[in-house]
Formats: sequence, structure tokens, C-alpha cells
Amino acid sequence: MGTNTALITGDQVVQELPWRWRVQGSIFLIGGLGFMFDAWDVTLNGFLIPLLSKEWGLVPGQAAWIGTANLIGMAVGAFAWGSIADVIGRKKAFALTLLIFSLFTVLGAASNDMVLFCAFRFMAGFGLGGCIPVDYALVGEFTPRKHRGRVLTAMDAWWPIGASLCGVVSALLMASFGNWRFLMLVLVLPALLVFWVRTHVPESPLFLVRAGRTVEAKAVIERLIERTGAEVGPWKLPDPAAAPRLSLGRVTDQLAGLWKFNWRVTGVAWSLFLTILLVYYGALTWMPSILVATGYAQNKAFMATASMTAIGFLGVVAAALLVERVGRKWILAVTGPGAALSLVIFALVLDAPAAAQAWLLVFGFVIQVAIPVLYTYVSELYPTHLRATGFGWASTVSRVGAGLVPLIFGSLLWPVLGLPLTFALTGGLVLLAVVWMALSAPETRGAALH
Repeated sequence: MGTNTALITGDQVVQELPWRWRVQGSIFLIGGLGFMFDAWDVTLNGFLIPLLSKEWGLVPGQAAWIGTANLIGMAVGAFAWGSIADVIGRKKAFALTLLIFSLFTVLGAASNDMVLFCAFRFMAGFGLGGCIPVDYALVGEFTPRKHRGRVLTAMDAWWPIGASLCGVVSALLMASFGNWRFLMLVLVLPALLVFWVRTHVPESPLFLVRAGRTVEAKAVIERLIERTGAEVGPWKLPDPAAAPRLSLGRVTDQLAGLWKFNWRVTGVAWSLFLTILLVYYGALTWMPSILVATGYAQNKAFMATASMTAIGFLGVVAAALLVERVGRKWILAVTGPGAALSLVIFALVLDAPAAAQAWLLVFGFVIQVAIPVLYTYVSELYPTHLRATGFGWASTVSRVGAGLVPLIFGSLLWPVLGLPLTFALTGGLVLLAVVWMALSAPETRGAALH
């Protein structure tokens, strides 16, 4: 950035700074670790269902609540923390989400009652549900504009890492100790460590500017300029706005603001989140049970599920390489329906283990091309004052849908329709959402954040 740059605002300065791994990269890594815990915990539901069903004698309808309680908690958390982060700031919300998750995970591991267990899983989900919207808002607002698509897409690389670690660690712990409680407790210590690290992350300067905290905003921006070694010409802070206050009315106004801002954009965001993640969470939650019912040994079912999530890392790499070249909308149009189709084929060849495993890997790859691009796309559709709220509400819709998946899938769709028709039905919903996106939402590749 040359010294003859015209007078620009501080939030624009942040978006034009050079990328430095020791500056913006550290925010990416710290945010990604929270994302990893989210993946680990969601994946854990699929392993807890067969284990607790056996220990507590649960029928499928009862066992479904293990996943439902956690995912509904995440839905509430995504809505609440997205709105809270737009009011109290990214930094505070960034740290509190993991603290709440850790506390209730310990309580869940110590419980012997199904109702109490589900209540604690709900609260753990509530804490962790805030990670994705808050992390994306914070990382996106620190990332230079020309790198933002790749960085936000690469954030999702933490998901297959967390999901795969869950599968491998769960298989090893069950083989060594045979006790599901260890599967939960192993998460807590690293989560608390990341909580401590997060207390040292600076607040988003874009948030500080919008909140009218000009002294803090100027200090953060000047520190960023110094640490990146950028040459910046004259710049100024925007006129301060009134600092927002958290209230029920404020949250309601934010939700209304999403639809007033652009109802088509919000409708597209919600439908994409709901349908694409419905396919993913449905497969993730029930895959160990599907494989066990097909005849897989428990540990083999866990490892097969882990391989499905592990190959997703390559999908994220592919997404990061393609997102700025191809654009967000084209990638989603191909990979969303493609992932659902691969599950249909998987279900049709389930009796042929080698073919089924191959299509499971195809699904794991393709869905993880779609999801990071979806997160990047939706986070770019909204202005700064609505970004965390917009992403949070879209995430809430997906988690509510996903929370109902264990109940609907386990007690109605799978037993009545069979796996191929069940996966085809969800794939049809994805196709409808993609068509709406093509007709109603803009491409955001290269767009500036406002």
C-alpha cells in the first residue's frame, strides 16, 4: 500500500494489509482450533448413539435424542452467540463459547441418567454452537480482502481434522478402556487450553469501529500496521456510532434486519445451510449405526466413519484452490447435489463393502468441497453489523434441521423408505436450494466487506 494512498477509513486499511502468518495467521489458527472442537463434538454423537444404546438399553427413538439434544443446543448457540458477538464483541464471545462447552461436557461424562445426559449435551452444544459464527466473523474481519476467500475456505480444514481425530481416538479409547466417558473427557483439557489462548486475541477492529470504540479501534489498527510492516498513507476512523446494547429487542431487530437487508439473500443463505448440512449431519450422525447394522464390527465402523471425514481434508484443499478461480456459486451448484448423489449410490451398493467404502470416500471428499465454500459465501453476503448475526442464524437453521435428523431419520425415514430413498429425498432439497441461489443471490468473489 503506497504512501500516496488517498485518505481511507481504518476498516478499509485492515482489509488491504499484507497477509502475515504471525499476525492474521495466528488468528486463523486459534479460530480453527475452536472449529476443530465443534467437528469433534458433532462427530462424537454418532459414536455415542450405539455405545449408550447398548449400555442403557435404548431403542432407536430414545437413542436419537443423544444427537438431537446436542445439535439443537448448537442451533440455539449459533443463534444466540452470533447475535451476542455483534453486540459484546467477537473476543469475549470467542472465549466464552469454549468455557461453557468444557463445563457441560464434564457434567455429561459424569451422568448416569439419560434425561440429565441429554440436558448436559444440550448445554455443551449451546456453548460450542457459537464457535462457527463467531470464529468466521472474527477471522474474516482480520483477513485481507484479497486473501479472504481462501482463508475462510481453509478454515473448514479444521473440520475433517476434528472429525477424523474423534473417530480414531474413539476407536482407540474404546479398545483400551471400553468406557464411553473417556470419549467425552478427552476433549476438555485441550478445549480449556484454547479458551486461555483466546483471551489474548485482539478484538476485531471492524467491530470496534462499528461500535464507536474509536480509541480501541485505532490502537488495534495501528498495531496491525506495525506488525505487518505495511506502508500506509493517511487514514481516518469513521464517525463513531452509538455502542449497541444487548437486549431481546436488539436480537429481534437484528433478525428483522437480516430480512430487511435483502430477503432473497437471507432466504438463500438459510436454504443452503439447511439442506447441505442436513445431508452431512444426517450421514455423520448415523453412519456408525448404519455400518454396524450392515455387519461391520464396532471399531471398523468407527474407523470407516473416520476415513470418510479424513478425506474431507483433501476436499477443503480443493475448495481453497478453486474458490477464487471458479467462484462460490458454481462450486456450490455442483458439489451440493453431487454429495447427496454419492450417498444414494453408497446406499445402493451397501452390500458390496469395497464399493460402499469407495462411495463413502467420494461423499466425504465432495461434501467438504461444498461446506467451506458455503461458509465463505454466506459470511460475505452480509455487511459487518449483520455478519455474525447473519451467519449465526443460517447456522441455527441448519442445526435445527440437523437436530431433527436423528429423530426423523432413525425412527421414520430409514425404517420406512430405506436408505437410498432417504438420501435421494434430502438430495432433492439441496437441488432446490441451489436453483434458488442461482436465481436470487449475487456472486461475492473479490467483493469488499462493508
